[in-house]
Amino acid sequence: MNLQGRDFLTLKDYTSEEITYLLELAADLKKKKKEGIPHDQLKGKSVALIFEKSSTRTRCAFEVAAYDLGMHSTYLDNKSSQMGKKESIPDTARVLSRIYDGIEYRGFGQDIVENLAKHSSVPVWNGLTNEVHPTQVLADMLTIQEHLGDLKGKKLVFMGDARYNMANSLMIGCAKMGMHFVACTNKDYFPNSELVAYCQAEAAKSGGSVSLIEDAMAAVVGADIIYTDVWVSMGESEAVWADRIEALSPYKVTTQIMKTAGPQAIFMHCLPAFHDMGTDIGRRVEEKFGMNELEVEDAVFESAQSVVFDEAENRLHTIKAIMAATLGYKR
Repeated sequence: MNLQGRDFLTLKDYTSEEITYLLELAADLKKKKKEGIPHDQLKGKSVALIFEKSSTRTRCAFEVAAYDLGMHSTYLDNKSSQMGKKESIPDTARVLSRIYDGIEYRGFGQDIVENLAKHSSVPVWNGLTNEVHPTQVLADMLTIQEHLGDLKGKKLVFMGDARYNMANSLMIGCAKMGMHFVACTNKDYFPNSELVAYCQAEAAKSGGSVSLIEDAMAAVVGADIIYTDVWVSMGESEAVWADRIEALSPYKVTTQIMKTAGPQAIFMHCLPAFHDMGTDIGRRVEEKFGMNELEVEDAVFESAQSVVFDEAENRLHTIKAIMAATLGYKR
């Protein structure tokens, strides 16, 4: 499998065989990391990390992954980069690709990372856009494999706001890999109909399925994975909280939801999660709405069925695999 020179912008661009290869490479690199086996084949290379949106897991994963592979990384936030302000996106891409061997972008519209890739002569990797979050889904898939075995045939239920990057990318990934994806939410929060149609067509080829369901208890019966995300996406105003809480409260992941799904089910969340009062936002929500948990009960988050920290760790290994594969690492 040769992915050298490829961009990683959305899982729509990758076949199931290519995704499988990236997961196998990630597992191999994780094993080497755990056993202290050096895998710094990419010494002498450098990567630029553009972060227009702040990050904990994505930034740490890219920086440590680059270091483990022997590379140098430069972090550019929206204050230290002139992209889109004093320098156009095409010009930024052409400058950075003369200096760096790869470029990561985390920010706003998918059109921005697509434009970077169009004008870059080196691989461009999508660390998150409003529309998709493909590196997170690779980490999710590696985690599912570790806990449940093969991906094919597994049922994943996404509960909450299914209109944005996490639900979109999970739906694409499940469709590609022969999984059964269920968006469980209020009908006003269903994913884009064109993307649903694309994913249903992909699922028909892979043996999977895509469905949209409003009844939470019916949706989770027999689920292998219950997945949720925050109800207000990064960059959105807190003014939307009242409407979101009213619409999405029936889709909170509770102990009853997990019990209905069954003991085989694992709980996943891309983090950060509002499951307690340990955040500024959590405390403000409690003051305004009287709720000390939002999208998931603390009892579920801290339960034996929760694999959220395995998932978070696997960001490192799958991001490392993406950079390694596209920059010429040899297994």
